[in-house]
Amino acid sequence: MGIFDSIKGEAKRNFIARADSAKGDIIYKYPENNIRMLTQLTVDADEVALFVKDGKVEGKLGPGRHTLDTNNIPFLARLMEAFTGGNLFISEVFFVSVREVAGVKFGGPIGDVRDPETGLGIGTMVYGDFSIRVTDPERLVVGLVGMGRTGNDELLGWFKNQVLKVTRDRIAELLVKKRWPLLDVTSGAYTEEIETEVIAGLKPHVDGYGLTVVRMGNFHVSIKPEDEATLKKLSKDVAYSRLAGGFQQYAQGQAMLGAAEGMAKGGDGSGAGSALGGMGMGMGFGMAQQFMNQQHQQQPQQQQPAPQAAPADTRSPAQRLKEIKELKDAGVLSDEEYNAKRAELMKLL
Repeated sequence: MGIFDSIKGEAKRNFIARADSAKGDIIYKYPENNIRMLTQLTVDADEVALFVKDGKVEGKLGPGRHTLDTNNIPFLARLMEAFTGGNLFISEVFFVSVREVAGVKFGGPIGDVRDPETGLGIGTMVYGDFSIRVTDPERLVVGLVGMGRTGNDELLGWFKNQVLKVTRDRIAELLVKKRWPLLDVTSGAYTEEIETEVIAGLKPHVDGYGLTVVRMGNFHVSIKPEDEATLKKLSKDVAYSRLAGGFQQYAQGQAMLGAAEGMAKGGDGSGAGSALGGMGMGMGFGMAQQFMNQQHQQQPQQQQPAPQAAPADTRSPAQRLKEIKELKDAGVLSDEEYNAKRAELMKLL
């Protein structure tokens, strides 16, 4: 069995090609450095073969079957070893694919980014895939040899780190400059803009290695579900507090509303209590408004030794109509309250 294995191994040394298991790789390094004269080398239609010695590309061969002979491939003379009697070349052989390689997956943490809408720092993740193409095989091989990354796994590991680094920087920059709410980013509303920025940002990092990112796909920025729930609640609170005149007033209204809901349910969740739900909510908003008015009217005696007249309301009836409409849309005023206030203001127009 050992003799047959030896014969089979010797026969393989007379033929050089990309291994079947590496057909999908961007770069494949032939495992042998000692190459016999007249060896048959096969290069597939979508790749080139590079001959490298001492970190320098001595020559390359395109698609087809080639007989390695100095008579028809002159650059091989520079690889000839004289002590072998001219029967052996010493060279590293790299097969480099020049087609677009799609579906390269990447992902990882971006880190904490500050949401412009709420001011919270939220931990984010990104994942997706991209397609890559070699634009200059010689630059790629020389660069990889210089970095000590001569295999497909080492190349992709390095490249994925570059993609993640640029993605992290670009997303943080876009959130600050364009003030995109983080919830909009995670919903996919700005995916195309982010992909364009990432591809443009990668260019100066990978051009020198003869590589380019053609496109990105299945690109998604995500956050933890509990962080998403927190952002949604805070975004809602911020929007409502603006309409209510401030966060303190909104919080007071929410407290009154909660108390009214409990009264409407009657404490036991019965049908009669549920029927009063709408009335209870209206009471809650009315109580909240009354409470806020009292807070403005009742001041401690020690702080106000003498009563002062309230400043005149300088708002026009049209402005006040607009404000009560916003309060009604936000749920602060019930339909009855809104109609009553509107009727009073219409008399002034």
